[in-house]
Amino acid sequence: MGIYEIIDTIIAAWDGTPSATIPALQGVQEAYHYLPPEIFPYMAKKLGLSEARIYGVATFYENFSLEPKGRFIIKVCDGTACHVRNAVPILETLRETLGLSETVLTTGDQGFTVETVSCLGACALAPVLSVNDAVYAAMTPEKAKVLLQELQGRLATEAVYG
Repeated sequence: MGIYEIIDTIIAAWDGTPSATIPALQGVQEAYHYLPPEIFPYMAKKLGLSEARIYGVATFYENFSLEPKGRFIIKVCDGTACHVRNAVPILETLRETLGLSETVLTTGDQGFTVETVSCLGACALAPVLSVNDAVYAAMTPEKAKVLLQELQGRLATEAVYG
């Protein structure tokens, strides 16, 4: 299903009303891992809204991204509980292993994005990270390396089998 078909399907499910804006943005992001710029004029026309209005919604909510993200989005918690239980070395290990930094968050092959978040809501399991919303508890730099190897294997399998 193409990008415009995704938008059309969602908008139709919402009877073509402007209230389809957020679900349509969510559907596109789920499929593409970000919001490509060409969706804004298309959605504006379909919903009878201005591009600025749709862009405003997309930039207001932190979960939407205008930048391409990786197939696997790794969020390292740096909230108080995780921070004091050594989340920073985990983040550093992930960045070093993937060749990322504070300013370069996504690998060139679009395989991985590594971000920090203020809290994942699993403080008792600290330090934690999530991969596409699956939470991994009691992480260490060594466990993070093993997890990365597993995810890299999944990427390789996906590349072979589509």
